[in-house]
Amino acid sequence: MKKEFISLVAVLALFLGIGHSLHAQERKIILEINSSINNTACNLDSGQRNCLLEKTKNNTITKISSFSGKGCQFLTSQTLSLGRYLMTVSCLGFEDEKIDFEVTDQDKSKIVLKTISLKEKNNSLNEVTVYGNKKQFIKVESDKTTVNISNNAMLNSGSSLDAVKRLPGVITSPAGGLSLNGKNVTVYVDGSPSTLSGNDLQNYLSSLPANAIDKVELIHNPGAAFDANSNGSIINIVTNSKRLKGVNASFNINYSFNKYQKPAPQILLNGKQKNLSWQTMLGYSYDDAEKRITTEQSFTSFSPAKALFQDKFTVTTKRNVYFRLGTNYKLSSKSNLLFNYNVNFENEDIDYRSISKGEGFVFRDNGITKNKNGNQEASLQYKTKLDTLGKSLEVIGFFNSFNKNPLNKSNTSDNMFNTADLDFGLTNSYLKYDFVLPFEKMNFAVNTGGKYNMIKVNDLGKYNFNKIGRTIDFEYLQNNFAFYVEGRKKIKKLNMTAGLRYEGFNVERLASSVADKVKFKNSNLFPNVSALYEVGPQMNLSASYSKKIQQPSYNTVDPNNNSTFNQYNSSVGNILLKPSFFDNYEFKFTALQFVQLGANYTVAKDESQYIFNAKPGELVSNESFQSFDKMKTFSAFFSFPVPIDYFFKGKKEFDKRMNAIDKMNYIYFHINYIKTKIDGYDFPYTNKAIVNWGMQSQILLPWDITNVMSYSILPKGTWIIYQIENPIHQFDISFNKDFINKKLKMGLHCFDVFNSSETNALVSGENLNTDYHQKKDSRTFRISLTYNFGNLKLEKENTEIKNEKIKQNTGL
Repeated sequence: MKKEFISLVAVLALFLGIGHSLHAQERKIILEINSSINNTACNLDSGQRNCLLEKTKNNTITKISSFSGKGCQFLTSQTLSLGRYLMTVSCLGFEDEKIDFEVTDQDKSKIVLKTISLKEKNNSLNEVTVYGNKKQFIKVESDKTTVNISNNAMLNSGSSLDAVKRLPGVITSPAGGLSLNGKNVTVYVDGSPSTLSGNDLQNYLSSLPANAIDKVELIHNPGAAFDANSNGSIINIVTNSKRLKGVNASFNINYSFNKYQKPAPQILLNGKQKNLSWQTMLGYSYDDAEKRITTEQSFTSFSPAKALFQDKFTVTTKRNVYFRLGTNYKLSSKSNLLFNYNVNFENEDIDYRSISKGEGFVFRDNGITKNKNGNQEASLQYKTKLDTLGKSLEVIGFFNSFNKNPLNKSNTSDNMFNTADLDFGLTNSYLKYDFVLPFEKMNFAVNTGGKYNMIKVNDLGKYNFNKIGRTIDFEYLQNNFAFYVEGRKKIKKLNMTAGLRYEGFNVERLASSVADKVKFKNSNLFPNVSALYEVGPQMNLSASYSKKIQQPSYNTVDPNNNSTFNQYNSSVGNILLKPSFFDNYEFKFTALQFVQLGANYTVAKDESQYIFNAKPGELVSNESFQSFDKMKTFSAFFSFPVPIDYFFKGKKEFDKRMNAIDKMNYIYFHINYIKTKIDGYDFPYTNKAIVNWGMQSQILLPWDITNVMSYSILPKGTWIIYQIENPIHQFDISFNKDFINKKLKMGLHCFDVFNSSETNALVSGENLNTDYHQKKDSRTFRISLTYNFGNLKLEKENTEIKNEKIKQNTGL
């Protein structure tokens, strides 16, 4: 076993081309970089230089590291072995310059590189050059994992929800929620937390096309710069931001089908005129889908227990129109003003047929639910660099409005009828600022900021059950004030971060179905601390701790029923839910930007779970949320690549491809072990840990066809309170090819090839045991076509509209 592990490490090192950097003769060497700018005195030169260090041998170039420094002269410490090296130096507005040098036995501890003269560009680049492989599928860092979406044809051809569900470590629970390496998840879009939750959030992600996404950041243990109201992990969806000079366009259509048709056309325009960069996206999607849910329930308060079998079949039709606008106006060389406006309108029809069977009765309920909803978001962001030392200020104002009007009508076999008419509205607004204060000479930096947030929800539900009317008026108001400070310090190979965030919540809930207003007022401090140790080149050990809070979302506390109900079923929110508190611990080893091995442990107090209960003596299944006193979750995870080219094409061919991941054959694996223990909850079955497996491969076929395959399996075991009875697995495959000098991209995809993705689970609640089965029409075929008009290359006057507000949690 030990020999196999050593062999795996050696292969992985070769995969990223750092085998030579691990040579026994390597040692620490100080490099002095000297670069001058014409007509600028050295003491007045504070421009940032970005450097790429590569090793050259036998016509092969291997990347060693990339780093930056300021001024005409600065030092860097590098671990180098004997041989020839190439240093590329770039500076904003100047041509790249290269320096060739050699490390020999005579070199002791310092090498002074020859002075280069930077020449000004005729048309300056308005963005800093970032070295690295932009087509890299995945990049693993100490505090987050970044997955490229824009260059992955399987992930970028559907919706954002489709893409997120296929990311390494992301698991969809039997209740439909998302988790990351066994931890709860908060979804961010362009660095801002989404206000929506439950089905509303999933519908929003379904309406956001995946080809609007540049990348997704999986942030495992966020620090004080993030909202404390973020459970344990964050999935940050970063939308496309590059704007090319002039006007450019892209037309895209995804045509999906099984027994239903699912067209989704889209047009994107972007460009840059002088100091204004902009992008617009307009699209439409039509989706028919079916789902069957069956439950076998045992009501244990009866003696003997009574059984109830229920079957519900639904056909859902969704029609969605969306429009996205992003602009960036360059106020000065150091300041930018960004404006974003997003809107989508959805019309949803759900036809359903259900049957309930028990001892001596058969009950049928058929009906339709119509729902119209609209979501609008607007943000204004000001970013400025205060001086040449790196001080910066960012101020953001954000407003979100969401409304929906579900109307349900049904008829039953005993000539009764139900109607439910809801009028739901949500507004969310906040103002926040972030200030960065670096002290470079001390290898120290301070981040600080604050935020004020207000969320307001009104939901008026009107119900009529066989001419008996009832109205429930629900109101929710949350005021949140936050302030944080976070310090970062580097001591040789040790990077340390410590932060403290204050969060004050004032929450009020009022419903006409309860007598008194429910109030929660929390003022808490949320610390975080982390440390990272650089074991070697591109290898790090990190450990972190953070404390978080989760306020119950509106969909978990709203007593209104926005789904079907009858005399055997009810679904209500729990207005009395308390806030949940989380203590998150994580330890992780990362290497080579691809490999990660880690574990996290979370202790959650008063966490809520979706569960089926029944009142004593009643044959009615109640679906709601229930708080559990304490939940402890342990998760271990391992991600690694297998470089197929190295085994089948040999080292020489592998070396040619290792700096171009889109030209390589590989398989990327992710393994996750998850075990949850709940105090005060007696499992009626064995509490067995779950080991989740996932993989994605890229195979290059003849005629420049790229094949991508993805497989995941959630085996039998206990997922929090749900017992998975049969493995949940899915296999996807896609074939992609470019035409007309890469202007036309075509893809053929099949999702859930074997039509095997379904959920079978047991859950035990108060007076009720439920055997739950759900099957969607998950096997889908898709044809994707994208045609690009205009300039496809990165020109010298491109800018980038940056929406990201994610900051690394560890290190400087």
